[in-house]
Amino acid sequence: MEELGRKIVRFRIPIFIIGLLLLIPSVFGYINTRVNYDVLYYLPDSIETMQGQDILVDEFGTGAYSMFICEGMENKDVAKLKEQIEDVEHVSKVVWYDSFADISIPMEMLPEDIRDAFNADDSTMMFIIFDTTTSADETMDAIEDIRALAGKQCFLSGMSAIVTDTKNLAESEVAIYVLIAVVLSCIILALTMESYLIPVFFLLSIGMAIIYNMGSNIFMGQISYITKALSAVLQLGVTMDYSIFLWHSYQEQREKGEEDHKEAMAKAIAATIKSVVGSSITTIAGFIALCFMSFTLGLDLGIVMTKGVVFGVICCVTVLPSMIMIFDNALEKTKHRQLIPDFPKISDFVVKHHVIFAVLFVVLFIPFAYFQAHASVYYNLDASLPDNLPSVQANTKLSEEYDMGAAHMILLDKDLDAKQKYNMIADIEKVDGVKQVLGLESIIGPAFPESMIPDDVKEILESDNYELMLIMNEYAVASDEVNSQLSEINTILKQYDPTGMLVGEAPCTKDLIEITDHDFAVVSAVSILAVFFIIFFVFKSISLPVILVMVIEGAIFINMGIPFLTGTKLPFIASIVIGTIQLGATVDYAILITSRYEKERGGGKSKKEAIQIAHKTSIRPVMVSAFSFFAATFGVGMYSQIDMISSLCLLMARGALISMCAVLLFLPAMFWLFDGIICKTSLNFRRKH
Repeated sequence: MEELGRKIVRFRIPIFIIGLLLLIPSVFGYINTRVNYDVLYYLPDSIETMQGQDILVDEFGTGAYSMFICEGMENKDVAKLKEQIEDVEHVSKVVWYDSFADISIPMEMLPEDIRDAFNADDSTMMFIIFDTTTSADETMDAIEDIRALAGKQCFLSGMSAIVTDTKNLAESEVAIYVLIAVVLSCIILALTMESYLIPVFFLLSIGMAIIYNMGSNIFMGQISYITKALSAVLQLGVTMDYSIFLWHSYQEQREKGEEDHKEAMAKAIAATIKSVVGSSITTIAGFIALCFMSFTLGLDLGIVMTKGVVFGVICCVTVLPSMIMIFDNALEKTKHRQLIPDFPKISDFVVKHHVIFAVLFVVLFIPFAYFQAHASVYYNLDASLPDNLPSVQANTKLSEEYDMGAAHMILLDKDLDAKQKYNMIADIEKVDGVKQVLGLESIIGPAFPESMIPDDVKEILESDNYELMLIMNEYAVASDEVNSQLSEINTILKQYDPTGMLVGEAPCTKDLIEITDHDFAVVSAVSILAVFFIIFFVFKSISLPVILVMVIEGAIFINMGIPFLTGTKLPFIASIVIGTIQLGATVDYAILITSRYEKERGGGKSKKEAIQIAHKTSIRPVMVSAFSFFAATFGVGMYSQIDMISSLCLLMARGALISMCAVLLFLPAMFWLFDGIICKTSLNFRRKH
């Protein structure tokens, strides 16, 4: 390793130049990586709702749809606006009152179901159908074009409108996320490091690693907007430790009397590679656990963050040493005394009162295990967006004026007997919350012969193999009422047509709820087992993995249990990924203090002496690491208007501080209480003579 370190030092200038040149293709890759703003896209393709979406595209040429409300407009003006919307690229069809009859014909002559579906007190509603999918770039462009045509009294709702607003908001914020994380991290590092300039090189090195990582995402085709928003901030937080370790190792070599700066850096690189590779494995294990989710947003985030940690390690032992050596004189001139003092008496206090901290751990662990399991989460995607966005305002209008929540769609065998179709519609309309079922059968009636149904309406509702029905519903997406309603409708549908499918935003969200509940258990189990076995092999111990994982899990329970006490609803993704991220990112704190405890105890020190030394030597690096992670995430959490991103960042920020406290207060107490068991069950704790 030292020989490798010497080569890196020798070729520091070429390494730095190559590092800069690699930014060019990385920036190209970053710019050309598509970002997906539709969370429901990541549901598995095998489920019926997603298969139904494919059938809508293949059979009906229908990918996305939106409800368009016009207030205070005369019918003739609405008709003109409808014609303009029909001319918008990728708008397939627009269904309104005049789709069924000429606007000169009194509205009262239409069937009551049709009349009520498209009209309220002072407003009327169109149903806009696109020929591209919900989150396709073409659909979002069409949404923007429709909004440009419409006036202030018009409102465009639906999933595609939400996705479009999410994209606009996220794109306006993402650069500020990075700026906030960088500025706050700089402040923390300036306070905790011995040089005013070294934080700049830390952030430049990590910044290059982030750009390499984001540029390499082009090979994935696309990434989620959540991954894009979080990955830079998260990579900055979890890889900062590696840079800090290299700098401290370099300073340590200099203090030992190594006069040759190059040789001191070579030895520092060798020491860093050994420590950082082992440390990064636990972090990577946490992110790899996300890849086991059926909801493939976890796979998306897991792959990107795994790459991010790998790029972070590589840059830490190549680019950063090169910059430090090139600008060594400037670093020496900007050195200052330590601004944050050491805390020599804290270790004595923690060890002396170990019983109190052990009892406190148990007292917190048990109730917070319950609290985190019962914290409220939400699945309604527009609930994570500000109320002033056009799509959110439109959904509110839809709910208030038309008493309408999510619209469901039924895909039915076209050849099903007409009598059965009528009976099925009648049964579905009896289900609580269902307002109307609109299909060919709703239009056909004694006063409206089938021959009078316009061809463009038939094209919307009928294909070669399927008939499409639209269910108007009162309940909101992701509510308990709508999920119960969907189960009842699906039971009725399968009685009449076992091959029939219930699709739409609400059915997809119901699947999302069921899938993510399962994913939470899987991801938690995989991450805990992975970290458990890594600790087992690192320390060659049976007891230490249990103790370390238990302490970090306790910190996770406290972090995730606080929303239960405050009555805060979390986005569904938080309950799945935060535990894994917090475990992978902060178990390093526990490994650091345990490594020193192992060294001192195995070297013959007494229990008290070993724990005190381990604690004293770990306080500062653990605090610097935790505060750096906190700084990188807290500011973003406070700034972001997208609750899904804001909540995740605030949870990560709080989790870093809670894990820091757990490791520095509870873990020494566990060492004291279980010292005898640890020594008997751990290979390296046998006293050396």
